[in-house]
Amino acid sequence: MSTLLNDFLDRTEFDSYKELRHHFSLHTPSEFNFAYDVVDKYAEIDPNKEALVWCDDCDEERFFSFKELSVASQKTAHYLTSLGIKKGDAVMLILRRRYEFWFFLLALHRIGAIAVPATNMLTTKDIEYRNNSASIKVIVTLDEPALQEQVESALPGSPTVETLITVGSDRNGWESFYKEFDKQPVEFIRPSGESAIHNSDIMLLYFTSGTSSYPKMVQHDYTYPLGHIVTAKYWQNVEENGRHLTIAETGWAKAMWGKIYGQWIAGCAVFTYDMLTFIPGKLLEKIEKYKITSFCAPPTAYRYLVQLDMSKYDLSHLHHCTTAGEALPVEVFNRFLKKTGIFLKEGYGQTELTLTIGNYPWMNPRPGSMGKPAPGYEIDIVHPNGMPCTTAEIGEIVVRLNNGRPFGMFAGYYRDQKLTDQVFEGNLYHTGDTAWRDEDGYIWFVGRTDDLIKSAGYRISPFEVENVLLQHPAVLECAVTGIDDKARNQIVKATIILAEGYIATKELSIDIQAFAKSNSAPYKCPRLIEFVSELPKTISGKIRRVAIREKDREAILHA
Repeated sequence: MSTLLNDFLDRTEFDSYKELRHHFSLHTPSEFNFAYDVVDKYAEIDPNKEALVWCDDCDEERFFSFKELSVASQKTAHYLTSLGIKKGDAVMLILRRRYEFWFFLLALHRIGAIAVPATNMLTTKDIEYRNNSASIKVIVTLDEPALQEQVESALPGSPTVETLITVGSDRNGWESFYKEFDKQPVEFIRPSGESAIHNSDIMLLYFTSGTSSYPKMVQHDYTYPLGHIVTAKYWQNVEENGRHLTIAETGWAKAMWGKIYGQWIAGCAVFTYDMLTFIPGKLLEKIEKYKITSFCAPPTAYRYLVQLDMSKYDLSHLHHCTTAGEALPVEVFNRFLKKTGIFLKEGYGQTELTLTIGNYPWMNPRPGSMGKPAPGYEIDIVHPNGMPCTTAEIGEIVVRLNNGRPFGMFAGYYRDQKLTDQVFEGNLYHTGDTAWRDEDGYIWFVGRTDDLIKSAGYRISPFEVENVLLQHPAVLECAVTGIDDKARNQIVKATIILAEGYIATKELSIDIQAFAKSNSAPYKCPRLIEFVSELPKTISGKIRRVAIREKDREAILHA
């Protein structure tokens, strides 16, 4: 046996999307815990099975079997309990893509403590906000002095933090993980009695990207990993005994989509490249060297990959590629297909969800479409009044909950019942994202509800305009927003980063406008173009259109 899918699914193979949708059946033990019921089970039945392959930019590499990860995480659990960590305590992990992240995450699952992954790009203010919002008790980081200084600077305003742990070099005032790790016992007994871990307990807290407000705390319970079986098996198409690479850093929820749960249940190893900087050519070298079989990255990464001569790399082991996190430009889809012969399969979800909409093995992807609803998710597109949209009408993506919540859906916003009630109003989950559905049921992303542009009676998707602009050779990146206008309500503005070799001129602006007008409806053409050197983004890399709108409003007020 090299996969545990049969432990949780009545049926694992399907002949069509229709079969998957209607016959997919997921079940879970009454007290499921991924560390004990997946990692330890593999360690028992197939101890040498490859679980994690890790490398970095310094040519260091490590290979871990399930047995090795089982032992390492049990020793780490003993280490954490020796420092006073118990069930329900919140521990922040700022470990980038280092393999110790898996030691600590699984250890926290064993204890019943709450894992709070975070990115190493956080500032003092960000860390303090998270410490207080989640009552963080312990912070674990790599031995990066600049990061650790930010953590220390946040301590005076973080009364709940008791212990700091450094992974690597020693630091004054910090506990040293590796000084104590080898001394720990090997076996960590599964908690029982009052310390027993239940499915409804909080396992994981992720902070959202905060594209339009302060980051929210998304809480997931112990059944969450099972929701990612669909993500890995039927969307990413991970292969049994293959190697899957999702490039996300562990500070972001996308890491849970592609760096542990669904992949391991499906019997596929996880490959992680601990890159310090995204260099497209080096990434392709790693994919070639380690014979990656499936790959997932945001559209921005693919945009850079297709600019390379990909024929220089042996990608013959790479069979499936997926993308999510933002809308996929058609131009990127077409260029990647031409260079690799692989159809990029777009998917959609949120930190609050697992894969919600996707392109599955039996479907022909339509460039620009997110695909169709995932099994277990009852998706609808509705008007602001809650009435369903008809074909081609733009509305909000909602999840209908009449038949219960799908596996993997979040349990609510931590310590914010008001916001939780708001997004679940009307027995629906309101995603805050807009889309439309075509006559064949494929769903097409438009944008956040507040990103939609309303001009002269038209409703305009910023992504749709961006998709056209990105086909112009001068446009490297762009963000389309609406600016208030007395005559039209709003006009379309494009904020553009130019590709190398192009200079911002009035003539180029006119040329880009003419290109847009000839490749889309005239009412979608940007009436205003601004050239910039960078776009405002969240620390997860998503464009903050709200920041552009706010800047433009301020400029109008002070004009």
